[in-house]
Amino acid sequence: MAEIGMIGAGSWGTALTWLLGNNGHHVTVWSAIKDEIDLLNENREHTDKLPGVKLKDDVIFTTDLKEACSNKDILVLAVPSPFTRSTAKQMKDHVRYGQLIVSVAKGLEEDTLDTLSMIIEEEIPQSKVVVLCGPSHAEEVGKGMPTVVVAGSKDCQDAKYVQDIFMSDVFRVYTSDDPYGMQLGAALKNVIALAAGIEDGIGYGDNTKAALITRGIAEISRLGVAAGGDEATFHGLTGIGDLIVTCASQHSRNRRAGILIGQGKSYDEAMKEVKQVVEGVYSAKSAMQLAKKYHVEIPIIEQVNAILFDGKDPKQAINDLMCRDKKEEI
Repeated sequence: MAEIGMIGAGSWGTALTWLLGNNGHHVTVWSAIKDEIDLLNENREHTDKLPGVKLKDDVIFTTDLKEACSNKDILVLAVPSPFTRSTAKQMKDHVRYGQLIVSVAKGLEEDTLDTLSMIIEEEIPQSKVVVLCGPSHAEEVGKGMPTVVVAGSKDCQDAKYVQDIFMSDVFRVYTSDDPYGMQLGAALKNVIALAAGIEDGIGYGDNTKAALITRGIAEISRLGVAAGGDEATFHGLTGIGDLIVTCASQHSRNRRAGILIGQGKSYDEAMKEVKQVVEGVYSAKSAMQLAKKYHVEIPIIEQVNAILFDGKDPKQAINDLMCRDKKEEI
């Protein structure tokens, strides 16, 4: 049995707490929001963000970050990506040398273009970081639906240890030595998912969705390889796999926000209605900066930025994509 600190009590943190508890591990869950911890203590269930997923009686809920971080085999950092740096700064003084931290959020930092593992390594230099991601909606993980993800680290032993901790008969974990490429795929697919939602909101159909997914992974792969990721990574679970589920699923907050934008709402209005962090909005600007840095064409992501931040009409954006110069596919 491992002692695990779950830093973040949202839907994903709650689903992973359920999984790890069922795997026989002891979990301490932290949130900075007292009302959230009170809710979990009272119900042993996050009735707001993941209703119906009951957590084991031995799970501890706390607002004390030191309690959540101390004497743990693994810390799982599950706060939304915009809060990764601020949370890591708070954690630093409570983290021992050599502490293994598993990063499970998805996104890029807008100002630095850092991945989340880079942020953690910078703010908590005494730690070792493993990335865990793939096509994995919290709503389905919390119900025990078969799910397959990847644990990524340059240290294969750390990745294998995380694989052993998380893997079960309903949660299969592969390993990878390309955490950077994994995180680029995980962050950039959220922007394409916004585009997929926008076309749904407009009322376009399956042909458009298939084109967005296929050309979307082409953009992600081009940019990811130019930035230093392994091309094979973008054709695996954390690339095309994560892109498919995020573009097509009813659970996808990025797709839901995109639908609202396609129906005429601003991204601010869409995020308020979704009531969760829409990480694709934050990653969209970062993707554009990364593309400029490496001189890579990303026309779909460029149009998403124009819709989000320049007020471009979504139908015009899709028309502009359709009317680009003729090219070969490959």
